[in-house]
Amino acid sequence: MAEQAPNSTYDAIDGVPAPNATSFLTAHEEVRTFLAQAYQEGRMHHALLFEGLQGIGKATTGFHLAGHMLKYPDCASAPQQLSTPDLNAAPYRQMSQGMHPALLHITRPFDAKTGKYRTAITVEEIRRITHFLSRTSGDGAWRIVIIDPADDMNRNAANALLKTLEEPPARALFILISHSSGRLLPTIRSRCQSLAFKPLNDNELKRALEVAGRDVGIDVQDQAYFAALSARAEGSVRKALLLVAHGGLEITDTVDAVLSGNHFDLPKAQALASVLGGREADVQNQLFLEYLLDKAAAQALVLAEQGQAVQASQWSQFWDDLRREAMETESYNLDRKQAALIMMEKMHRAMRSGMPV
Repeated sequence: MAEQAPNSTYDAIDGVPAPNATSFLTAHEEVRTFLAQAYQEGRMHHALLFEGLQGIGKATTGFHLAGHMLKYPDCASAPQQLSTPDLNAAPYRQMSQGMHPALLHITRPFDAKTGKYRTAITVEEIRRITHFLSRTSGDGAWRIVIIDPADDMNRNAANALLKTLEEPPARALFILISHSSGRLLPTIRSRCQSLAFKPLNDNELKRALEVAGRDVGIDVQDQAYFAALSARAEGSVRKALLLVAHGGLEITDTVDAVLSGNHFDLPKAQALASVLGGREADVQNQLFLEYLLDKAAAQALVLAEQGQAVQASQWSQFWDDLRREAMETESYNLDRKQAALIMMEKMHRAMRSGMPV
């Protein structure tokens, strides 16, 4: 019997409420105020692009905005601040269960044949939008589509969405969540109003983890521990949660130890690679890869700021090569342990010489 789709999304974290099922949201006050006032004044753009790091509240803001608009269908009567969701009220319960008739949430689909989520948002998912808008457009109510993340659309899906964005129906709002907007078609970007979301500062991150991190075991009152976690999380609640729940701090500490040595510490690198090669190590691999790529990106940025354009370009190419190798490892089901070991050795050599080769 084929495995049934779970009642969650591909990026869900055990014990942490999904963006459509939480009333808590910290930071981004300016963005939230702008959205509430734009709606009240009747000047809401038909397509919004929420840009910023993953796990800082973009999707949560999108669902809060959707709930606000559905609660106040007459924009002139809406307040100048986004309303806090009442999770006990029927509309918000419907939203949290993905069953609200006026809201469509598009994300990576679950493949019942493989028992896994697909790696991209497919054109079939985007075609659901046309059916959703045509089926529900007769009552004059708002219809809201949230695509999370829009970066995951493949080429066919992106082209299909573009056609809808070019001729949007009345009282329809598209909210595109983007963690890496450079992956979006320029033509899609040009049809959206872009809103930048900043990483959370330490105080905002601490408040968020006090709420979201209870079931994960995060003690934000331990100053040394929180400082180490904050440095790795880079202002992302999601990343902080994953670091704690999946041994991410130990992974990044080991990577630092391997890369900082004068000689490549093969036993230490092999021990880490063995962990990353485990069957259930998807999240650990993601954390490892992100940390390695961040280091390459940081090198490119420093060199660019110093005016060393050629060297910066080499590090940028190195970043792209590492990312491609990681994608090929997953696409062709190659040996993760060997891939991690090779990437660490390449990064160590590049950092020792100051130049990727």
